Amino acid sequence: MQKETFNVTGMTCSACSARVERAVKKMEGTAAVSVNLLTNTMTLAYDAAVTSPAAIIAVVEDAGYGASVKGALAAQGTAERGAAEVPTGTDAAEKETRAMRRRLLISILFLLPTMYIAMSPMLSMWGVPYAAGFKEIFWGAENALTFALAQFILILPIMYVNRLYYVNGFRNLLHGAPNMDTLVGIGSMASALFGVFAMFRMSWGLGHGDLALAAEYSTNLYFESAGMIVTLITVGKYLEARAKGQTTGALRALMQLAPEEATVVRGGVEQVVPVATLVLGDTVIVRPGARIPVDGTVTDGATSIDESAVTGESMPVPKTAGDTVTSGTLNVEGTIRFTATRVGEDTTIRQLIRLVDDASGSKAPIARLADRVSAVFVPVVIVIALTAGAIWLMMGATVEFAFSITISILVISCPCALGLATPVAIMVGTGRGAAHGILIKSGEALETAGNISAVLMDKTGTLTEGRPQLVSIRPVGMDADALAALAAALEQGSEHPIAAAITAYAAEKGLTVPAAADFAAVFGKGVRARVAGVDCAAGNAALLAELGIPLTDAVETARAEMAERGETALIVVRAGRVVGLLGVRDAEKPTSAAAVAQMKAMNLTPVMLTGDDERTARAIAARLGITEVIAGVLPADKRAHVERLQREGHRVAMIGDGVNDAPALVQADLGIAIGAGTDVAIDSADAVLVRSDLLDAVSAIRLSRSVMRNIKQNLFWAFFYNVIGIPLAAGVLYPAFGIKLSPMIGAAAMSLSSVCVVLNALRLRLFTIVHEPAAETEHTRHEITVSPIAPAMDDIHEETADTAAAQRKEDFTMEKTIHVKGMTCPHCVKHVTKALSGMDGVSDVVVDLEAGTATFSAAREIPNNELAAVLDDAGYELS
Repeated sequence: MQKETFNVTGMTCSACSARVERAVKKMEGTAAVSVNLLTNTMTLAYDAAVTSPAAIIAVVEDAGYGASVKGALAAQGTAERGAAEVPTGTDAAEKETRAMRRRLLISILFLLPTMYIAMSPMLSMWGVPYAAGFKEIFWGAENALTFALAQFILILPIMYVNRLYYVNGFRNLLHGAPNMDTLVGIGSMASALFGVFAMFRMSWGLGHGDLALAAEYSTNLYFESAGMIVTLITVGKYLEARAKGQTTGALRALMQLAPEEATVVRGGVEQVVPVATLVLGDTVIVRPGARIPVDGTVTDGATSIDESAVTGESMPVPKTAGDTVTSGTLNVEGTIRFTATRVGEDTTIRQLIRLVDDASGSKAPIARLADRVSAVFVPVVIVIALTAGAIWLMMGATVEFAFSITISILVISCPCALGLATPVAIMVGTGRGAAHGILIKSGEALETAGNISAVLMDKTGTLTEGRPQLVSIRPVGMDADALAALAAALEQGSEHPIAAAITAYAAEKGLTVPAAADFAAVFGKGVRARVAGVDCAAGNAALLAELGIPLTDAVETARAEMAERGETALIVVRAGRVVGLLGVRDAEKPTSAAAVAQMKAMNLTPVMLTGDDERTARAIAARLGITEVIAGVLPADKRAHVERLQREGHRVAMIGDGVNDAPALVQADLGIAIGAGTDVAIDSADAVLVRSDLLDAVSAIRLSRSVMRNIKQNLFWAFFYNVIGIPLAAGVLYPAFGIKLSPMIGAAAMSLSSVCVVLNALRLRLFTIVHEPAAETEHTRHEITVSPIAPAMDDIHEETADTAAAQRKEDFTMEKTIHVKGMTCPHCVKHVTKALSGMDGVSDVVVDLEAGTATFSAAREIPNNELAAVLDDAGYELS
């Protein structure tokens, strides 16, 4: 089956869209037919071996509408402009709005004098002045025909410029598919024809001397109603079109992010070319203030890129050689060169536009009720109108009264509100999400997200950073920085993720890392090397067992505490003795705990899914506030756990990275791919989050709930309006209260009902999506916990003479920085420098008064209590 989207013209209400949908669904070889009244599009899947786009277009045309393959008409213009194809619906909508505005101005120009003439007797009673001679020309039974003829002539231009109501209305009636235009066309045309009939009756009366007959019919003309009905409907349609134009604002904003031209280097020469002509490997130059035309990798230059339009990230992101840049983002500072890696329809901005456009054209399942009602709405209204008129005639009412009742019912009924209730809310909601990097692919996904009860989250990369970080340091008899530097020296030759975490910490802290020799990796256990001529090692308990180094009770206790916190303990050994432990774990993202708390507040059940062991998983879950944990899960088994939750009655959302989570994302009721970055077209997900922020997943569910609430409000209003409006127009209150709606009031009410639905949907633009402040670095640095472990006395006394001698002879120099309290002047600097320089093994002392620090080289391990005693003697304090 192939998927195709068609532009459909001539639809004016939900009855039209329902007719087109029914006609195409009857075709053999078509499936998943969805017609969207707001975007005037039809999306379907078809079997190319059975039918074709030409045959589908023919069926739509037979139903009384026009159709074309979306983008086909713009293809030629696209090639001429050299720009990538863009959805043409917005341009067509703007053109239609301009034409409607001209029609409206002409209608008002002729309607005002029509109303002035028709209502002049009433206006005169209200003190409204009229021109000299006006009364003698238009008033009185003898002037009845002039009075009517003037109105008739004035409404003809109104009816002509609004002729589409009559042409489309009566054509659809002849096709057996009456729509809103049919109701308006019948109402307006019937009013005009009744006026013409009245003119003949007045002419007969004047010709036969029956002035009373002429006077009677002159007070029952409906020419002003004929003009007022189509004018008010046009007013409503114009306001509706203006409001609907605002619903497509997000799509238009995305389209404007894609530049039409780019500067490239070809043959060593800079040249400006259409973006559509760029190919993979092109060298593109972007200067400050210009937008990135295609995705690529920076090869030269440095700058900051404003990615807010694509990711929602408010702070510019620094970019240098080797970094990726995304199409549609803004170059803020420097000039850069980059190599194009994605061009044409594969660029991020084109994928975003396509996703938002597809979502806007989709339907939510809740819209099916409105579709079923719309399919029979207009025929039922016509029957009700004729029946009501007949009943009033049988009850003894005048023909004019019954006629007025019939026309009022026809023009007050509004199928438009039913047709707009769902698509306007979906378009505004998906556009709002896209502006913040939250891409919801369809109306069905929106509705599903609103009904989610359980959220299944993969731990790695979703709840956590996806990379190990050093989170705790437990030195034994040495300084914490010295321990970290020694571990970094040992791990420099390793490619293990834990090694990367430790070396990254040392680099960030600016530690002086000594060189290591004779490096050897012990598979599954750790590493060994010589640092400053001393045998050292770092690894797990198995490595220490292999080296024959026992663990003291204090070290064992510390290792157990780390395990309880979900940390992997790296034990560091120097000269046969444990000198400390480093705790490494895949740290939680800064926003994960807040996101989990918000999920609970929304009555969702958060569930963590991980391949970690139960104890580690529980430790991480406890910090995040998650009570339900599924641990020890292989990637292939994730789908089975989604199915289990579904069997238990949950509507499950699965949040993962979209790669190894693909089967679970597909199985879940709602699959959310997080941290997609530029890869927004993840087929396995129903929603895609550009940023790697779990709060965006919460915002996606909140947004979906708001959209569904808005749709239900719209549908309620649409049904409520018709349920109340039609009986009022039928005159049910007239016998008791004398209240009867005129056709003009009915037309005004019909127009306002559609406008109200659209304006209510526009409230979704006020939906707030709050992102956490951007981190200062690419990955958030978590606070390191430092907690020394007191060395065991037995270990100290049991050192062999050979080991002690080796330690005395070792050539080991380490830089150390301490904080000194109490320094206030240069004299203090001299005192501290002198006190520290007098210590055994200390050299190269540098004291920084402003920072309150002292940095020196140490040829031995100097305990903090020894430093504190020396500084105390000098009158200062070690902090």
